[in-house]
Amino acid sequence: MKVIIFCGGRGTRLQEETEYRPKPMVTIGKHPILWHIMKIYSHFSHKDFVLALGYKGEMIKDYFYNYKWLSSDFTLNIKSKEETYHDHAQLEDWNITFADTGPETKTVKRLSLLKKYLKGEDTFLLTYGDGVADVDINKLVDFHKSKGKIVTLTGINPTSQYGVIDVDSNYIAQAFKEKPTSEDDFINGGFMVCDKRIFNYLNEDDPNMLEETTLRELAKKGEVAVYHHRGFWQCMDTYRDFFNLNNMWNNGQRRWAVWEKK
Repeated sequence: MKVIIFCGGRGTRLQEETEYRPKPMVTIGKHPILWHIMKIYSHFSHKDFVLALGYKGEMIKDYFYNYKWLSSDFTLNIKSKEETYHDHAQLEDWNITFADTGPETKTVKRLSLLKKYLKGEDTFLLTYGDGVADVDINKLVDFHKSKGKIVTLTGINPTSQYGVIDVDSNYIAQAFKEKPTSEDDFINGGFMVCDKRIFNYLNEDDPNMLEETTLRELAKKGEVAVYHHRGFWQCMDTYRDFFNLNNMWNNGQRRWAVWEKK
């Protein structure tokens, strides 16, 4: 099953990092967040990727084209240019299609432009290039098949950025809750599964994001299922997110690194 990853956004709220590189190339540890996302999918044997490139997409092409020597120890003979690699085991068995979908294009058009790379695919996986999670992709796919809908998205319970106060009827504080999670509300955490019928609802001239038009239309028709993910999920939207994800990685709290777990 092919995996489409949206890699075209500018990431304006993370401008400290994205001024010089595309958002999916912002690093966690030694690798860009895009690499971490692809590692999650490949852990569940989904290794055929289509990257929808946009802003500074050439940097993503360059990273993977030179991935072998960027990721390996090697010896180079200056005269002959012969390269001898010493740790081939680190190389990933990924098949990657790089598709330029425009620097300013929104996700409806980006996805519609990729239909030609999905020939023979009744179902495909879709996500954004700025979020990681310990989602069990195979359970997500099974859930999608059981519901029979056009789209299944991974629903995340949002956490408030502020602490809240429990107050009784007399306006006396009963408890303080630090950044509570709402079990009644969901946000789209990406990690979606799509039936090819979604292309019947895409308009290449639609200048909007999927959530603004296509997903809303499908939801009205009862064609969007929500897989409730109660585990770890984190997007890299701000510099604080960048700092927190790197701090977790460096301290061994790599909850999204499913490929490291036995």
